[in-house]
Amino acid sequence: MRSSRGMTRRRVLGIGGALGLMAATGLTSAAALARRPPATGAQLRSAVPLPPPFQVPLPIPAVLKPVGTSGGADRYEITQREASVEILPGVNTPMWTYDGTFPGPTIESRRGRPVTVSHRNELPVPTVVHLHGGRTPAASDGYPTDLVLPEGRQEHSMHVGHGSGHGMHDPRAVVTELTRDYTFPLDQRPTLLWYHDHRMDFTAPAIWRGLAGLHVVRDDAEDALGLPAGPRELPLMIADRAFAADGGLDYPALDPALRVRPGVREPYLAGVLGDVILVNGAPWPVHEVDAARYRLRVLNASNARHYELEAVTDDGRRLDLVQIGADQGLLAAPVTHRLLPIAPAERYDLVVDFASVPIGGLVRVVNRLGSGRTRDVMAFRVARKAADDSRIPRTLSTDLPAWRRSDAVRVREFAFRAGRMHAGHGWLIGGLPFDPARTDVTTRLGDVEVWRLVADVHHPVHLHLVGFRVLSRSGRPPLAHDAGVKDTVSLRPGESVEIITRFDGYRGRYLFHCHNAEHEDMGMMANLEIV
Repeated sequence: MRSSRGMTRRRVLGIGGALGLMAATGLTSAAALARRPPATGAQLRSAVPLPPPFQVPLPIPAVLKPVGTSGGADRYEITQREASVEILPGVNTPMWTYDGTFPGPTIESRRGRPVTVSHRNELPVPTVVHLHGGRTPAASDGYPTDLVLPEGRQEHSMHVGHGSGHGMHDPRAVVTELTRDYTFPLDQRPTLLWYHDHRMDFTAPAIWRGLAGLHVVRDDAEDALGLPAGPRELPLMIADRAFAADGGLDYPALDPALRVRPGVREPYLAGVLGDVILVNGAPWPVHEVDAARYRLRVLNASNARHYELEAVTDDGRRLDLVQIGADQGLLAAPVTHRLLPIAPAERYDLVVDFASVPIGGLVRVVNRLGSGRTRDVMAFRVARKAADDSRIPRTLSTDLPAWRRSDAVRVREFAFRAGRMHAGHGWLIGGLPFDPARTDVTTRLGDVEVWRLVADVHHPVHLHLVGFRVLSRSGRPPLAHDAGVKDTVSLRPGESVEIITRFDGYRGRYLFHCHNAEHEDMGMMANLEIV
């Protein structure tokens, strides 16, 4: 970032609210945060006409069929390739995809039944696949330098860098050409996971271009609860995008080819926001429903946009959002919300009952943090009366971990803040930018720890491998939406959050990082070594 000398106030504010004020005017964090916008990031404006809301039907991503089921395991194949996808009606948008669709195909699996996914990279750049929320051995976790190279592109194999293109070397990187098998034991609670690209320095633009898909884990105990199922269980991947004049996706990359120079143009350093809200790849879609309960499995797959979701009827009545699950599976008991905040990479498992809505009525899902077109998300049109034998049990699950502070063998603190790196802007953990060759945290397999996470602006913090419970927010009890076991927690500006977890599962090298994808690409990751 340039010196603040000669920068106008308008220019400073354009950098991203609190970040720009702190970095360019030298204000204290408290003063800057008092003047912050309701989001961290800057919004792109589409250059094509946008469709009216609630006209495009909600797509449901196809479920991928295994190519093999022998030996007690399921095997899948996915090709990463460029494709032309109709996102806006009548407009073809070039995208990077899993198997030619956005979102990519959904994988349905059973708890404890291993899955191997063979990915073939036919894109023009290296890729990495991370199963977000998966309890996965380190070799298949999608470490950012464990690249799958395009055929004949050996020059990408070892050297990586971030920030201003400062190169780094990772002696532990495991690089393959063209294909790689990722094996997921799935010895974990049933839940909604998602898979996405995790390439060093270029995660944000790769997800933006389309490299994201869903993975559902189920088990017999959950199936027996009587929750809404079949056509009344809907995955909802929410993501924002912006479109260029030619119908392509607009993104402020410094290197549009995404090969050499990482990062985004200066106004977007705090995060990239789009002006089109997509659900399952469709703009502001509508879905026809029965007057019955529906299970909505919601993922925020946006790079940087936060949402505060609300379901509103034609007459202004708010429907209950009954939360039955969090990132890592079912809650112990349902929690009822009227407003539900959701940060990038968070998932919420909800039940909404449309029985009280008149036939023909419209229920709008709105984002209370949005404005203009970004205030609408999607809608449900209640089409008919129907029988409903589903239920929401008072007890959903009895297998949640009962970690206590007294179980913790240590307490750690990490500050997630803007800073300088390599003579440019960066996002840092504990004052340091990510370095794949440096071990930031070492813990023993089986140890219980408490981590205190401190933020300057919005930071959704994600731990690989393990789930955690939220103990407190700024010294106060957790909020209602913090219930259950999570793997991503939303830190609000100026907030500190305490979490507790047990580092079990597998030994090896893992990550924790901010899931504002632009922050992640600009240094806000750290290494976690489990020994």
